[in-house]
Amino acid sequence: MKIKKGDTVVVISGKDKGKKGKVSKALPREDRVIIDGVNIKKKHMRPRKGGEKGQILEISTPIHVSNVALEGKMRKVSKTKSSTPEPVSKVKKPTKKKN
Repeated sequence: MKIKKGDTVVVISGKDKGKKGKVSKALPREDRVIIDGVNIKKKHMRPRKGGEKGQILEISTPIHVSNVALEGKMRKVSKTKSSTPEPVSKVKKPTKKKN
C-alpha cells in the first residue's frame, strides 16, 4: 500500500468524489484508509449516566485505497478526437451461392 498516514489524497470515486483530505489512519491489512472530513457517518450514542443526554456524533469511516489517489500523483485522463477522421470503407465479401 503506497498511501501512508499524513499523506494528502483526493477521492477519485464514490459519493465523496473530488474531495481532498489528509490521511489520519492507514489500515494496510484491510487496504483501507481513514481520511479527515471524507466518508462521514453519523453515530447515535445512548446516554450512559443518569443525567447525561444522548448525542449524534459524526465520524470518518474507512474508504478503500483504490478509491483514492495521492494529490500530486493524480493524472488527468481526457478523451481526444483527431481533427480529421479518416474515412472507413467497409467492403462486403461476395458469398458463394449454393445449389
